[in-house]
Amino acid sequence: MSVSDPIADFLTRIRNASRAKHRRVEAPASRLSEEIAKLLHREGYIEGVARMEDGKQGVLRMQLRYDRSDGTPVIEGLERVSTPGRRVYIGAREIPRVRGGLGTAILSTPRGVMTDREARQAGVGGELVARVW
Repeated sequence: MSVSDPIADFLTRIRNASRAKHRRVEAPASRLSEEIAKLLHREGYIEGVARMEDGKQGVLRMQLRYDRSDGTPVIEGLERVSTPGRRVYIGAREIPRVRGGLGTAILSTPRGVMTDREARQAGVGGELVARVW
């Protein structure tokens, strides 16, 4: 079955697994989804990410992160912004702050996939892929 928006599918798998309190989640691999997963790991939203080869395109296996005291998911919300039918491009001066700076915006820029803070510091804009908080 083909998926019309693989990034939305990738984010939905993470969101659903987090809400169901699964320890890990697997999703089909692509360059963009792998970069987003690495960014989520770097920002502390997930514990780890590994690419597994399956003879086709590969699979990303991610370990989700939960609060140690009460077990609540670290990822409270995950939202796709730019879609195949409505791309959202923003300039360096228009980069939004997610939840007053407590969340992270994910941008696909000419310099690669970056967080809102990294893009603001580098002075580059690009496609606003998703928001995480």
